[in-house]
Amino acid sequence: MTTLFSLESRNIWVVGAAGYLGQAIVKLLQQADASVLAIDIENRANDFIYTLQNREKLSAATLNTRDTDRSIAFVSEMIAQSGAPDGLIDLSYASTGKAFNELTAEDFDAVNHGGLTSTFILSREVGNVMKERKSGSIVLFSSMYGSVSPNPDVYESPMNVNPIEYGIGKAGIIQMTRYMAVQYGKYNVRCNCISPGPFPSPAVQQNNPEFVDRLANKVPMGRVGRQEEIAGAAAFLISDAASFITGQNLFVDGGWTSW
Repeated sequence: MTTLFSLESRNIWVVGAAGYLGQAIVKLLQQADASVLAIDIENRANDFIYTLQNREKLSAATLNTRDTDRSIAFVSEMIAQSGAPDGLIDLSYASTGKAFNELTAEDFDAVNHGGLTSTFILSREVGNVMKERKSGSIVLFSSMYGSVSPNPDVYESPMNVNPIEYGIGKAGIIQMTRYMAVQYGKYNVRCNCISPGPFPSPAVQQNNPEFVDRLANKVPMGRVGRQEEIAGAAAFLISDAASFITGQNLFVDGGWTSW
């Protein structure tokens, strides 16, 4: 049982590692004895890992996945430095935060590139390396709003309703997961995705408690998620405990999408 969940000697890349959910994933992978490459924009990944102890198996890199040419070069460079990854966890996303009637065609296209195109290019590049080696696991990130529409009543002022382009992009991630699972399945490369439910950031929880209460009231479990509750799902899907699971969308939403 311990062996199934162990990530010892595994080389895992986490894109979006310095974000609210990404940080929890990196910490759990570290505890599971994986070697983790934390990836984020600017210097965020490096700043984050230096807040952690026992960093021997942690490293950081800077990548803006919207630059797809750079993403392709990045994969080659990192493999040359530290070898091919056994797992890729990609939390990339894009959104304008604009209201429905304010969204322009240019906004919509930019978000599709930042959320869908960038995820496709990076995961395909890594997936093809895994294909050659005939092993690997990819975990992409969708959202509950890739499957259901936001209820406007939850988003009273000053909160904006979760934007349409975000949900459409996250729906695309679910289909991308299925497609890539079939594309790589016979090469022993798995691809799954996680759809988080309400996981408001600490700042939102502190500054907008009424909004957080409205979110919690939509959840059968009666509360919002804690960041470490996403980490367990990601570590599971990367591990051998999920060795016969591919093409799946795992909701971690406290039951939000159940009613």
